[in-house]
Amino acid sequence: MESGLKQIARRATSPFLIALAVAIWAVPFEGTAYSFAGRRGRVTIAAHLNNSTFNAHWQRAHNPKAPALPVPARFREVEGRGLLVKVWINNSGPYSFAIDTGAGATIISKRVASESKIVPAGASHVSLSGLSGTSGAGGREASLRNLAIGARDNILPGKGLVIVTDALPPDLDGVLDPTESYWPLGYTLDLPNDTISAFDPRETPLWGLSAPPGGAIVQWFFDASSRRPFVSLDAGQQRALLDTGSGLAISENDTRSLGIIATRGRERAAGVRDFGRGRINARRVEPITIQIGALTLRRIPTDLLTGTASGAPVLLGRDALRPFEISFDPINRLIRLRPGSAPNGR
Repeated sequence: MESGLKQIARRATSPFLIALAVAIWAVPFEGTAYSFAGRRGRVTIAAHLNNSTFNAHWQRAHNPKAPALPVPARFREVEGRGLLVKVWINNSGPYSFAIDTGAGATIISKRVASESKIVPAGASHVSLSGLSGTSGAGGREASLRNLAIGARDNILPGKGLVIVTDALPPDLDGVLDPTESYWPLGYTLDLPNDTISAFDPRETPLWGLSAPPGGAIVQWFFDASSRRPFVSLDAGQQRALLDTGSGLAISENDTRSLGIIATRGRERAAGVRDFGRGRINARRVEPITIQIGALTLRRIPTDLLTGTASGAPVLLGRDALRPFEISFDPINRLIRLRPGSAPNGR
């Protein structure tokens, strides 16, 4: 799957693109997701999900000598770039990374890879395609010694799939998928308070908890090749990818199921090129109301995308989720949305 950080003129990228996602689709309008096809076919993240990998990660995380949970880290929201956090790679940094729950991998610029002495993972080359399905930018798989967030010594337990590429915008050092970086721990994105924190889903699982007032606990659906967080909308009529780099972005093929009138709306741009050099257009349409479990989200800012490949996912992002703290439990495959409270009534 894939997320596209598209490289276009600075003025064009600023209002649109932002976070990435490693698995299949790229969205040039403040949201993204990636698709990697290697020389011998598509490179998936399925290899990272086998039992031996899981057990190894879990044993390290629960070793009596293992360090305590990572401490919470603060991020800041920047228009045109998303949720930015300080990251250290192999003790080098800090670097500015965009947090993207829809990425499916850690994406690192070639400059940062050189400075932090990242080691290539064999000769694995991947080509990156965007939401349009057009293949374009390339990169290579790599491995990290360590990755820290918020502070140099705040090391995260997981590394997951790492891709080094020269296709990122010059003012963005990389993209962090917290599902991959915190694995096998769970994590909470507190959007009203601009913090990300970890929890141990074996000790404090979301399973068995009651839905919070004004919120919901819903099933986390993995796709075929990654752990990216998909949820059911409107009693299972549609699935959406929770993507912290976007608002609600929908392809024309999904308009009928979500009750969108495709003939209405205004163009947000004449068209931009996605990560794979394909052209995507976005039209801001009437806000819609959707339901996630028992939670109803009303009047969500919505973009209708044209030029997308068949099968591009609905993206549900921070424009819809901003009032919530969102907890991701990857072991029990549950996601909790709980209304948050910003300090000082912000």
